[in-house]
Amino acid sequence: MQTLELRGVGKRFGALQVLKEIDIRIEQGEFAAIVGPSGCGKSTALRMFAGLENPSEGQALADGVPIEGPSPARMLIFQEHALYPWSTVEDNVGLGLELAGVPKAERIRRVNEVLEKVNLGGFNRYYPSQLSGGMKQRASIARALVMDPDVLLLDEPYGALDALTRLSMQNELLDIWSGSGKTMLLITHDIDEALYLADKIYVMSARPGQIVETIRIDQPRPRDRSSEAFAEHRRNIMRLLGLED
Repeated sequence: MQTLELRGVGKRFGALQVLKEIDIRIEQGEFAAIVGPSGCGKSTALRMFAGLENPSEGQALADGVPIEGPSPARMLIFQEHALYPWSTVEDNVGLGLELAGVPKAERIRRVNEVLEKVNLGGFNRYYPSQLSGGMKQRASIARALVMDPDVLLLDEPYGALDALTRLSMQNELLDIWSGSGKTMLLITHDIDEALYLADKIYVMSARPGQIVETIRIDQPRPRDRSSEAFAEHRRNIMRLLGLED
């Protein structure tokens, strides 16, 4: 499992300063989230952990070692499922294993195992066009899980789903994470989603993005969204984001 860290990180795209003096540390097996306004650099920070962006200043580290590119130990899941429409669920999920040269029998076993884990057992031969939005996102998560990564990086994974499906998927994600030892980092605009899922929430300012507060959530799971403690955390984050009114 991996510890992730951004240490004194800044990021510029030309003259545009996107991130400024960011410090983030996510311990092994921890579930963390980043919330902040659109354009504050949340996804840029996530892409640094994925090895898809380099800091302009500071360091992005995994287990204390500079991140120099993508790694199968750190898998990124996007809002859009990006499944190949001409391939079945089984082939989409097993693509990484196939590219890695995993023998077919082992590949099928691992794909079946992970499809059961994300509640897609029996949908192996279905095509993406035959799946609901939530099922497509489950397949996307399965495609990452089948590689058995140490870290899952989630970039607004449920942003395109309806409210009821989103709530159900949040519970499924907790089931996947619980007891797995995997490190999770979620980017979201949804304050309640972050509070429901994460152990630690980084609240970011508008661009150039900076960490304005780190909030630890000590409520036991499953969390009661209607509790006073939950509501107090929500009010605090809204205040930090300038949304009190």
